[in-house]
Amino acid sequence: MKLGHFIKDNVRFLGYKSEDGILNLSEAAKQKSLPLPESVDTLIRSGEKGREQLNHVLEAIEETDQTLYLVNEQDITFDSVVINPEKILCVGLNYMPHVEEADMAIPDSPVLFSKFNNTLAGHQQEIPLPKTAEKYDYEAELVMIVGKEARDVSEEDALSYIYGYCVGNDVSARDLQMKSGQWLLGKTLDAFAPIGPYLVTSDEVDPTNLSIECKINGEVRQSSNTKNMIFSCATLISYISKYMTLKPGDVIFSGTPEGVILGYTPDKQNWLKAGDEMEVTIGQIGQLKNKLV
Repeated sequence: MKLGHFIKDNVRFLGYKSEDGILNLSEAAKQKSLPLPESVDTLIRSGEKGREQLNHVLEAIEETDQTLYLVNEQDITFDSVVINPEKILCVGLNYMPHVEEADMAIPDSPVLFSKFNNTLAGHQQEIPLPKTAEKYDYEAELVMIVGKEARDVSEEDALSYIYGYCVGNDVSARDLQMKSGQWLLGKTLDAFAPIGPYLVTSDEVDPTNLSIECKINGEVRQSSNTKNMIFSCATLISYISKYMTLKPGDVIFSGTPEGVILGYTPDKQNWLKAGDEMEVTIGQIGQLKNKLV
């Protein structure tokens, strides 16, 4: 199941990606007088009740003319897959070749840092480049969305706590990131965490074997597979949950493979600039596109 948000006429709607296109679940629920969480966030947090409400709306749509609720992608703006997570956690140095290209030590345990909600952006949303930095970089990543509260969970059970997965791009300002011992400043600029285009529910995804690719202006820069992670998605969930309670809707960026600009030799580091188009594709999940302005 693919779920997400879109905006039309300045109103945010909950959408479902079907084989025929995007269905406006919010409008269908309204017309059918059926209860439905207003966002993916509230859907996740409402647990089984929310799933039942979602299924009832989908069943009601199937019993009528689905074209009544299809939306034209030309008339909408995609929004972030989740809107207000309690936490946005990111993992650094989680692919061996990336550790090597960054010239950093191999981590004994996951390297964690955070972003804030101001960084969230959606598919096709433009990302503004502030004048406070110069060395802008991309990072293609598989993103996990937590589905239920997780505290001190085992690796064996960890994936059952994931509601779904989406494509992410951990956009980074390297000069700000390396300005001090803390990476935060270079990671938390506005719209520097686009995720989307949809959340694909966990029952449809095997996170251990997904192709992951990033193109810049049509040129392949990153090409790998999640099987090359140092710490798997299950390991990450288990590890993080031993130190903090993960809440429904939390966002976890799982790390990027090799091929980022930071890994190039200085004479070949052509940093991103306004007008560049980033395209991140992950098998079974989708393609996330964003333009820098």
